[in-house]
Order: sequence, then C-alpha cells, then structure tokens
Amino acid sequence: MAGEPTDLTKMTAAELAAVMAAGATSAVEVTKAHLSRIAEVDGRVRAFLHVAPDVALNAAAAVDARRARGEPLGPLAGVPLALKDVLTTTDMPTTCGSKILEGWVPPYDATVTQRLRQAGLILLGKTNMDEFAMGSSTENSAYGASHNPWDLSRVPGGSSGGSAAAVAAYEAPLAIGTDTGGSIRQPASVCGIVGTKPTYGGSSRYGLVAFASSLDTPGPLARTVLDAALLHEAMSGHDPADSTSVNAPVPPVVAAARQPDVNGLRVGVVAEFSGAGYQAGVLARFGEAVELLESLGAKVVEVSCPHFTYALPVYYLVAPSECSSNLARFDAMRYGMRVGDDGTASADEVMSLTRARGFGPEVKRRIMLGTYALSSGYYDAYYGKAQQVRTLICQDFDAAFEQVDVLVSPTTPTTAFPLGERADDPIAMYLADLCTIPADLAGNAAISVPCGLAPEDGLPVGLQIMAPVLADDRVYRVGAAVQAALEQRWHGPLLARATGLAWPDGGAR
Repeated sequence: MAGEPTDLTKMTAAELAAVMAAGATSAVEVTKAHLSRIAEVDGRVRAFLHVAPDVALNAAAAVDARRARGEPLGPLAGVPLALKDVLTTTDMPTTCGSKILEGWVPPYDATVTQRLRQAGLILLGKTNMDEFAMGSSTENSAYGASHNPWDLSRVPGGSSGGSAAAVAAYEAPLAIGTDTGGSIRQPASVCGIVGTKPTYGGSSRYGLVAFASSLDTPGPLARTVLDAALLHEAMSGHDPADSTSVNAPVPPVVAAARQPDVNGLRVGVVAEFSGAGYQAGVLARFGEAVELLESLGAKVVEVSCPHFTYALPVYYLVAPSECSSNLARFDAMRYGMRVGDDGTASADEVMSLTRARGFGPEVKRRIMLGTYALSSGYYDAYYGKAQQVRTLICQDFDAAFEQVDVLVSPTTPTTAFPLGERADDPIAMYLADLCTIPADLAGNAAISVPCGLAPEDGLPVGLQIMAPVLADDRVYRVGAAVQAALEQRWHGPLLARATGLAWPDGGAR
C-alpha cells in the first residue's frame, strides 16, 4: 500500500534502541531507513525544512563505531530524531520558519542540541514550524504549511506542527518541539501522538530562539509515553547557561512511564474545559478516558479553576509583550536578512524595510499587540493587569493540587481543522490553545496522550494530563496507564490505524 512504513520505521524508539544494542541492526541502517521514509513521503507531508543526510549518517556511523569498541552508550543511542527549527545547530540552518533568518547557520549549538548529540541521538534535520513559534497550525511558516498525516487536507497543529507530523508519518520515531501556549501538546493531540511540556526551566532555553521568555519550554514528541519519557530524560537537567534553568534533579519520568499504576491516584476533571465550543466527539472520547482512569482505580472528582477562563486573553497580552522585546534583536545589522542597504538608506530605513519584508503577518500582529501593551500609559492597564491575573491562575493550580494529584482535560477543543479554514480568523485560531495555555502560564508539567478517534471525522483526540511543578513523573505515570489500557481495547497502537496515511493516491487512513 502506498505510504506504508518499513519495519524499522514502524518501531518505537525503545524498540530501535533494543535491537541496535542486541546487534540485530546498526544505527546506520536505522538512519538510512528513516531518510528513505522522508524521501518517500515528505514531499506531501512537508514536515521538514532541512534534511541533513550526511550529518545524520556520520553521526550514526560514530555511534556504531563506539558500540563496536564496547564504549558505554545512552539508552537512545542511534535513534533518529527530528529537531524543531527554533533550536540552534552549527551544521544546519536555523530559520525559525521565517524569511528574516533564511539560510542562517548559527555559530553554536543549543544546550538541548548538545545533549541530544552527546546522548547519541541522530539528528535527521530541522522541522517546519509557525514563524518564531507563533501559531497553532504551522500555516504561519514562511516556507508553506505542513500537512497532517491522518488527512493531508488538515493542519498538523502548531507551532511544532512539523515535528508532530514527522513522528506521525513515521519519518522519525522522536522529535523535539517547544511549548509556549500549547505548541507541543496541541499538535501532538491532532496528530495522534504523545507530546510533553516539561516543567518550565526543566529543559534548557539556551540556544532556543526566544518568542516569550517566561513561557518557552522545549519538550519531547513521540509515539509512546515511554519514548517521550526517555527523550525527556536525555534532554533535561540544570544548565548554568540558562538563568531560568531549575537547579533540581530531573524527575523520575522513565521509571514512572514503566510503572503505569494509577490505583488510588486522585484525578481532577477541570470543570471549565467543556461545553460550548467543544466538538461533541472530543468530549465523548475525553469522557471515556476519564471513565477508563476510574476503572483503573483512580479517584475522579470535578475541580473548578475559575480563572482558567481568563487564560487566553492573559496569554495574548503576556506572550506578545515578550515577543515585542525579544524580536527587537532582528534589526538587519548583525545577522539574517538585510533589505535596502544600497548605500543611501539610513540604518533606520534598512531596519524598517527588512522587518517589513522578513516578518510575516502573524509575527507583525503580535509585535504590534505587545508594543502597544508595553507602551507608556497602557503598561499597567494591560501587561501589568495580565500578570496579576496570571498569578490568580497559578493560585487556581495550587488550590486544585491540594485536592488532587493531577488534572485532566481535553487537549484541544476540536480535532484537526482543514488547512485554510482559520487562516483569516486569528481569534478562531487562538482558540485551539484554550486548554493548554494555563499550564504554560503557571509553568506546570503537562502531557497530551491519544485517547481515541472522534466519530464525526475519524481524527485523533488528545487527553491532557497536568501535574504540579517538578512533578513531571506524574503525567508519565497517568499517560502510560491510559495508553496501555487503550491499546488493549484497540488491539494495538492507535497510530497503526494511520499507517497507510491519507495520501491523495488513495492510501488508507
């Protein structure tokens, strides 16, 4: 069947690591299989902005050589990975999905990039994204939208849509995304995979091109909860180069994913995340997931977090304000695009012309919103007030976690929407992150795991699990329990139903 992945590309990261450790295959062969898969299908999925075969194969050969010498290797050594194009890489371009950085090759690796290389993961290339991580559909990329492998006429979510699509299309078993308002969990949900936002500061932001510095969080995308936990552990830990990095041990996420027992766990259903605006099939699958947790021994109660209803407007004051400040560095003077430099234009004119051509409409919109919110006479009324309400949202979480161990909700109000449907309606687009934003504002850990297919369209639905700061292991414990129980019910992984993918040539979905 067209679009069918090979045996090696069907394997999870844990399975690949095991067969390589046993000598049944090599890192080079695994890498070649995934590069072939990318060559076969990415012309239609468009998950990648840059593929680096030489870089990947050289890294794979180095892992094989180390294994042959008997050197100790990390648990994911030789496993391929797709990296969101917002993390710096010395051997590949870093564009952030923007024309203003087209072709820019950074002089240093991000800390996350360094840690992945040191762990022996194989970087296949850089994935597509909404420009500077601003969007929920990947349609804001200056290089064209990515497509959802379940249905190529639908969005893969955003801003980490390329990373999610690569994993769902079996182009990579693992990927890195970043989550500012839901940009890992929302694409994971609509692509039917697992995506985690670690505790803020649990993964380093050094070398992550900043959108909103108090929110941006790198995290893993995978097809299983265990794979996500293994990647989470490999990429995380204190980083002295990042002033916001948490100086604390990485929570025992892998152990939690391997012991998915929720008996006696207190689970709170967020009352504010239901009702009008939610797709009926999403609520149905979410309700079944809650019933499943109860059947596994969890104690389920409804919890009210009243200020969560203000999270969306708070986010769209805080994040644009921070982006207005962060993106001021793109001034055409030091790196990236430069327009109008003919010897007659002033520096201000060159800067203005470059930004006008280099930034896309959504980035300009958010810069203007943020600049206005920070301007004299408006700061207290807008940005200052938003930060006060942000504190109330944090207090809602604190109060909830006095009653329960984790909170659950749908990850997104709807399944993947058609490409172009919300492109001219920013408010409708922003609503895709309705459920995910509170955890970003508070810095909590959160995960999205698949919990079934919506009956209206046969597309994936995600279950969001939220835990307190530095209790990341709880989201893996619950997520692994849900995934294991549902796989028994489905007689196999949910994503196996999308193996053939929704190709225009008639491949099965």
